[in-house]
Amino acid sequence: MNKTKYFIILSFFASILLLFISCNNSTNRNPQASNDNLIKVAVFNGNGASEVCVIETLEALKIDKNIAGKEISAAEIFSGKLSEFDALIFPGGSGSKELNNLGKKGKEIVQKFVREEGKGIIGICAGAYMLLSTENYPSLHISNVVHLDREHYNRGRGLVEFSLTEEGLKVFPELKGKKAFLQYYDGPVMQLKDSTLNSYTEFGKYVSDICPDNFAPAGITPGKTFLFSETIGKGKILAIAGHPESTPGMRWIVPRMVRIVTGNEIVTYDEFHIRPEIYDTAVFFDKALRKNEEKLFWNLLNDTAQVQIAAMDELHSYHSRPAVRWNIGLLRDINLEVRKHAAKLLKDAEYTAALPDLKAAYETEQDSSVKKQLMGLIEFFKKFNAE
Repeated sequence: MNKTKYFIILSFFASILLLFISCNNSTNRNPQASNDNLIKVAVFNGNGASEVCVIETLEALKIDKNIAGKEISAAEIFSGKLSEFDALIFPGGSGSKELNNLGKKGKEIVQKFVREEGKGIIGICAGAYMLLSTENYPSLHISNVVHLDREHYNRGRGLVEFSLTEEGLKVFPELKGKKAFLQYYDGPVMQLKDSTLNSYTEFGKYVSDICPDNFAPAGITPGKTFLFSETIGKGKILAIAGHPESTPGMRWIVPRMVRIVTGNEIVTYDEFHIRPEIYDTAVFFDKALRKNEEKLFWNLLNDTAQVQIAAMDELHSYHSRPAVRWNIGLLRDINLEVRKHAAKLLKDAEYTAALPDLKAAYETEQDSSVKKQLMGLIEFFKKFNAE
């Protein structure tokens, strides 16, 4: 072979190799950063913070390869550990109890964290209550936003609809032209206190009128603030009334909120993370539905597999939040069809927190078909959490 022909062939294969590398890079929309460049996020786990909310928030953060989430206690905040992080998340639970556990000196540290250190704070549900400046309500009093209708703060739970503003669509463009729903549990109804201040940006509004059993007055929630961001001194806060961390197809909102409050670039996540289309209507757990949910829970303990599976499916159709975790125990049922169905529903619910249980179930499973299904789900969840 002469040198000219050899050079042409070598150039051809070099071009193919470069094209392959280029194509791979174009689809890697959320590349792994070095440890030094990771966005470090603390999730408050003190008294008042729901253990489930902490776990689910940390799981949602794993969607983003460039975010490192870690629990932080009130004692650690008091000892100065908070300054090691770029952002702090106050999760769902009880805002007043979280504040009590933080203490007044801890409160000052958190205020300094955002105002003077220029860091970010996210409040989810109870955490959102903490950020507000509602009159006569103990909170961090950081925001220029207040909670309305405090008398009916425990207005209900379920799957609620919200809509994004023009500003909201800029930071959550994946939801353009789509209905948006999130799990909800007594979240705050928020409203700007002083409209003359320009540091506030409303990202989302309530669509659903949340008043099951007529406990709360009708017409309070629609059009009120559901999601907002606000510049506080050198830093930024973000509050959301719902629970994206526990909503399949919407958990990616959690790492996106981190990027917003830390001023980092907005990156696009893989399509299997972003699935708002799996919801089409709101669900409110009124007294009748709560009673049925309890009955269905007891059916999960039935000795007949068909009864168990029917209960699992009905709970799943309601988007029952606790029922997702109930499926974990059913991985250890004596009936293989129940075990297989539990694994399927855990996948549908995107419940990556069940990964340790799935691994344990795989190790002890004797049926080859179930074992194969469990391994597929384990590999899927590893991919889901960017492991």
